[in-house]
Amino acid sequence: MPLLQFNIPPLPYFIVSGLAELAPGSKHPARRSIGVFDLLVVVEGCLYVGEEDRHYEIKEGHSLILRPDAYHYPTMACTEVTRYYWIHFHTSGEWSAADETGGADMKDKSAEPPLFLPFYSITPFSIRVPQFTELLQPDKLYATMQELTQMNQSIHLPSVRLRQQALFQDVIQQLSDTLTTEAPSPQTACAERAAAFLRAHYQEEITSKVLGEFMNFHPVYIARCMQKVFGCSPAAYLLRYRIARAKLLLLQTDLSVTRISEEVGFNHPAYFTSSFVKQEGLSPRKFRQHFS
Repeated sequence: MPLLQFNIPPLPYFIVSGLAELAPGSKHPARRSIGVFDLLVVVEGCLYVGEEDRHYEIKEGHSLILRPDAYHYPTMACTEVTRYYWIHFHTSGEWSAADETGGADMKDKSAEPPLFLPFYSITPFSIRVPQFTELLQPDKLYATMQELTQMNQSIHLPSVRLRQQALFQDVIQQLSDTLTTEAPSPQTACAERAAAFLRAHYQEEITSKVLGEFMNFHPVYIARCMQKVFGCSPAAYLLRYRIARAKLLLLQTDLSVTRISEEVGFNHPAYFTSSFVKQEGLSPRKFRQHFS
């Protein structure tokens, strides 16, 4: 499956949309390097479109995204009445394309995000959407695209353009969701459930035994799963999360360092300070002063 990846920020943005109808014998137009993405969603009939050396039959309930830097052309005429929504959109950010689920050119060019996102800085991320796919909920996407297109009559109003951008992000989300229908592996499910427990109970004393009893798995298995998914042990995950919560309290409250250490689950303020310094490179007090 060909995939498109968009690095964010910035978000891809909506330009214009429409609903087209082709009679039998009609063809989708041929165009070269039009400079914008063209999303086609077929409601009825079938479109026969090629992009470079790939040929697509876009049937009812399917979508295709034509790239802004490629040559698009009809591979044959429609054999029946064909209706389809189209959206032109663009991004001023980086994007890439690849086959299947990856490849060297599909790697996120931004830095790997931290285990816990910082509270006062931008952390880039990426989304992947299938270039050609069968829709999970075609009627839902049709309704969204119909609303988008009807709003073109009032596109001169800023409030309408803002609403269109919000609706378009929903379109992108629906397309991206078609890639995440597979259930997570048992190891991933175990790691994510353990992480959720640690985040919910970080203020309490949590031992490997407590975690194992909650998960009904041996602590060694849980540790292996978390190491594979998050790159750290449950204890390290808990420590990092407690430090992340402490940073938020240091910035948003006037609580003392000792009180904050208690609030985030440390029994000894000295251990909290040494752990904070080891992870952040400066003491909690200096961290707070840096933003004062």
